Amino acid sequence: MTKRSNVLIAALAAFVLVLSACATDGQDRPVTMARADWSSGHMQAAIYAQLIEELGHEVTDPALAELQPFSFYPALAAGQYDLWANGWFPNHDIFLEGENVTGQAVDLPIEPVGYEVAKGGVEGWMVDKATADRLGISSMADVAANAGVFDSNGNGKADLIGCNAGWGCNTWINDLIADESWGASVEQIVGNYDDLVRGVIDRVNAGESVLFYAYTPNWTANSLVAGDNAVWVYEHGVNDIRAVANTDFLDDNPDIRRLLEVVAIPLSDIAAQNAKMAAADEYSDADVQADAEAWIASNRDRVDSWLEIARG
Repeated sequence: MTKRSNVLIAALAAFVLVLSACATDGQDRPVTMARADWSSGHMQAAIYAQLIEELGHEVTDPALAELQPFSFYPALAAGQYDLWANGWFPNHDIFLEGENVTGQAVDLPIEPVGYEVAKGGVEGWMVDKATADRLGISSMADVAANAGVFDSNGNGKADLIGCNAGWGCNTWINDLIADESWGASVEQIVGNYDDLVRGVIDRVNAGESVLFYAYTPNWTANSLVAGDNAVWVYEHGVNDIRAVANTDFLDDNPDIRRLLEVVAIPLSDIAAQNAKMAAADEYSDADVQADAEAWIASNRDRVDSWLEIARG
């Protein structure tokens, strides 16, 4: 692991130590949920919240706590939140362990539970197919050899349109750039991913060369399609999308643990909702809540079986 990753992990663990005194018993207050700051995970968060409510618990609205992983996991370990539905593993493994101020390893009191979408999260880097075909690009070594084609600021490095600061992908992208032989010819461009990738789509449609981070499930998969107008040049691997919860909270609420263990949402349903969001001029949290309600109604038999298991 790189020095930068060690610093990140140490900072997370230190933050947990500072906040841990604020933790309270999950049975004495509503279940506190957060959600990730990527829109492709918002419906799932709403589904989980509504299912937990059906178990008889009061639940805070996940939309009120939209966080990056960097901020969420320390707060989860400190008991500020009880769970979210937006864990990506192994991408988020770096947030599950840390070091205390003496440098000793610390296992944080948080854990992934169940498999919301097993092997559902694919991520990596793509280039527009027109450039790939024209220059014979199929790998990051090929990208580095043609870095000038993807260089917008004139520093001689290929611009990799990347992830938000605080996302797990932001960290591993920077680590790979630092570690790989081609890394000296590449730099990550950081900003709001949805805004950045809209620019990517415009550039691809205009026939411009572009290197960018991509992941599924995400609304962009309908506009940037492998083999159609884009090609993979690096795949980081497949992630399991999982709920992640505070261990003490799970011990206090075994019915919620049992629920989290069995909930599974088809990737195709998530992709369809993401496409619906992308096609709309505006999409509110009320719309997301309605999508979650509709999904639960359409899967009532399955949901009832989960609730029966959860109630024990």
